[in-house]
Amino acid sequence: MHRVASYVKGEWVGPGKAARPVASAVTGEVIAEVGHDGLDFAGMLEHARELGGPALRAMTFHDRARMLKALALHLNERKEELYEISYDTGATRRDHGFDIDGGIGTLFVYASKGRRELPDERVLLDGGLEELGRKGSFKGQHVFVPLRGVAVHINAYNFPVWGMLEKLAPSLLAGVPSVVKPATASAYVTEACVRMMIESGILPEGALQLVTGSLGPTLDLLGPQDVVSFTGSAETARKLRRTPNLLDNAVRFTAEQDSLNASILGPDAAPGTPEFDLFVKEVVREMTVKAGQKCTAIRRIIAPEAHVGAVIEAISARLEKVVVGDPRAEGVTMGALISAEQKADVLKKAALIGSEAERVFGDPEGFTPFGSNTANGAFLPPLLFHCADPDAARKVHETEAFGPVSTVIGYRDLAHALD
Repeated sequence: MHRVASYVKGEWVGPGKAARPVASAVTGEVIAEVGHDGLDFAGMLEHARELGGPALRAMTFHDRARMLKALALHLNERKEELYEISYDTGATRRDHGFDIDGGIGTLFVYASKGRRELPDERVLLDGGLEELGRKGSFKGQHVFVPLRGVAVHINAYNFPVWGMLEKLAPSLLAGVPSVVKPATASAYVTEACVRMMIESGILPEGALQLVTGSLGPTLDLLGPQDVVSFTGSAETARKLRRTPNLLDNAVRFTAEQDSLNASILGPDAAPGTPEFDLFVKEVVREMTVKAGQKCTAIRRIIAPEAHVGAVIEAISARLEKVVVGDPRAEGVTMGALISAEQKADVLKKAALIGSEAERVFGDPEGFTPFGSNTANGAFLPPLLFHCADPDAARKVHETEAFGPVSTVIGYRDLAHALD
């Protein structure tokens, strides 16, 4: 049993009695507990503002960029450890490339941008001097400087490493300390990554803290120099955005939330053309990477009516080769959803889509995942639907099943496709 800890005020704090059990997505067995019985949230923010912020602001952009590169190199040396831990989220080795390698790559990119595009200074000039007086005795210069607050990152479960590092990298480069709150279902992976960064000694004290479990009153303790960055559902984003203190104190709030993406096959991309084959390949990739648990996954496959049958046939042929099962097992190409709860939610949303579309590939009932201990895992096969009457449909256009689910939709002409 892994007791997932928080890292607050320079100390690791283990889970308390309020901790929630977290099961392996692969076996269904409880592997971790996440949560706490209360943390010193006010002290946590003060620690970031009084120690982390000043230490980061004392560095130049180039200093911070070098710090990011050092973090990336350190994590890159230990990424196999993160791979092993991440298997229990249902992720395959290919999925690790998107999450773990992708996160490390993001650190490298921001490190490079910091060195190439920013000055070796503590401030960034915004334009030139502005003449504000007739005789040149009064001038002004706009500059970018670090906020003197804290960046609070509330992250989603599907990318426990990349989702954290894509926010942490620009925050650190900007000279702002961060508090990371990972989603409970995959918090054990984020915690492992944070431990590696803290143990490296690369970051100044207070630059990075971790809360596994509830953020408690944190949002009520923020001020106008603080930032909240949220990734998750639109419903939760709306709820958090309406927090009275965030509104009263003009706390910056950004949200990456629900999306219902589509990919359109052009009318000239007929079966047999390279474009058709590329389209089909990309659809299948998006359906199966991370078991479809990506905000960029293709949910609606929009194709010319004349090619709908060929599109369904070609996608189904590729999906037939997908091996779903234990991501550690040789030959498996798609793993599990993050949890039994997420599996149930995907099936519920797929049923809504199925009320307006025919399922043309995949059967969640007659399906056995590959592996010796997968019976209780959160596995689903890829599910492909066909909506024959998209003009009358509503749920197909409004429902996102956050898993390996997509719907083929035919269009008469490009105007119809874009409608």
